[in-house]
Amino acid sequence: MEDKFNLFSFTGKYRILHLTWFAFFMSFVVWLGLGPMMPFIKEALALTDQQAKVLLILNVGLTIPARIVVGMLVDKLGPKIMFSSILVLGGLISIAFSWMQSYEQLALMRFFAGFIGAGFVVGIRMISEWFPAKQTGTAQGIYGGWGNFGSAGAMFTLPFVAASFGDVDGWRYAITIASVLAIVYGVIYYFNVSNTPKGSTYFKPKKSGAMEVTSLGDLILYIMMSIPLYLALALLTWKLSPAKAGMISSETTWLVYSVLVAVFILQLVKIWHVNAEFIKNPVPEQSRYHFKQVAILDWAYMATFGTELAVVSILAMFYVDWFELPKITAALLAGVYPFINLFARPGGGWISDKIGRKLTLMIAFAGIATSFLVLGNVDKDTWSISWVVGLTILGGIFSQAGSGAVFAMVPLIQRRLTGQIAGMVGAFGAAGSVMFLTVNSLVEYDEFFMLIGIVAVSVLVLIMLFLDEPKNQMTEVLDDGTVEIIKLN
Repeated sequence: MEDKFNLFSFTGKYRILHLTWFAFFMSFVVWLGLGPMMPFIKEALALTDQQAKVLLILNVGLTIPARIVVGMLVDKLGPKIMFSSILVLGGLISIAFSWMQSYEQLALMRFFAGFIGAGFVVGIRMISEWFPAKQTGTAQGIYGGWGNFGSAGAMFTLPFVAASFGDVDGWRYAITIASVLAIVYGVIYYFNVSNTPKGSTYFKPKKSGAMEVTSLGDLILYIMMSIPLYLALALLTWKLSPAKAGMISSETTWLVYSVLVAVFILQLVKIWHVNAEFIKNPVPEQSRYHFKQVAILDWAYMATFGTELAVVSILAMFYVDWFELPKITAALLAGVYPFINLFARPGGGWISDKIGRKLTLMIAFAGIATSFLVLGNVDKDTWSISWVVGLTILGGIFSQAGSGAVFAMVPLIQRRLTGQIAGMVGAFGAAGSVMFLTVNSLVEYDEFFMLIGIVAVSVLVLIMLFLDEPKNQMTEVLDDGTVEIIKLN
């Protein structure tokens, strides 16, 4: 009989859970520690507002493609070596960033540091290997929610470390210390985890370089779902171009656009190379999965995690601009958002385990839609600030619970592809934040909230009409042809 979930155990699979969420936590400290360090960096190096904004944008630029690539690598190489490598290599890049002298060097190193944000994908595969389907939602929620808290960990520690040194290089010491700790933990992680429980098989894709699909219709859908990620990167480039912020030259802008087109064409070739055999010789029914499941979860995570990142980025400014709250008060109210992750995301996963994945997602999206459609009607002259704060927190609870529900379902689609599926879903989440923040720069706050509500309604319809509840079992075929059954409920 399966044991009850015991969060306070530090043996067996629970030990793996705790070691892995903390690995994710440390990756976020190193990656998102740039935000709270930016006032120190800006002052020490006399950066302009535009230069500071470029560094913040560059910090997330590489994350979208990195999550796709890391998803492929984790399925091939295993999460143990991948998470350790990301922490060690990411820590080294972060140390290099902290001791750069010119702005151009800083910008280049920060762009490379964006790959650290792909660490999230690795833990999804690790947790899916250790926890059965009936507990995977809770475990993934704790992993994602507590790991995400690394951004708050950086916010509440690094500025104090930097200030304690009392000189202009304080920020360099703070980032270096955090990076060294990440490197050390990367080594500790490698020697204290294994990819699977003893006796279990680590299933790998038959081919690498693109996701395997099992029908012609799924192949077409896969190609179509790749396009929004390139559009998000193009949108990011446009934000930096002379047409918008003027942070990069026209020549650089067109060079990036050309590279994106070339990489997309190469990806199409790779997708066909990986899947041509499966299309010509149909996969046995028992080994098939439906790519529509992945596509719907892509859009769902774009709406949940994309909303979360975008709203937490603008919330303090919204409170100040529309309700004239003091900056400190606005920052404290906006700071409630990272704390919600501690319970909302695990809660979404736990509810998924109890009442079903599809139903939980429907409830979460109904809550997101309602909260933000109401916020879309905010009147800054007549609405009480307490009501608005309450609604934004409620919207945050539903969106973060929705993120937990999405990743309660990701590991139950096809085990050997879990890393790639998580990578694509995670990339859509990062792309969603780019899209929502771009829209926010073009419209008023109430229109921004209204758009989120409309997107949530659209995704809710997709979930209701097309998402299938995982049930019964999925199958994987061993190298010797033996079929292994993995129970889903």
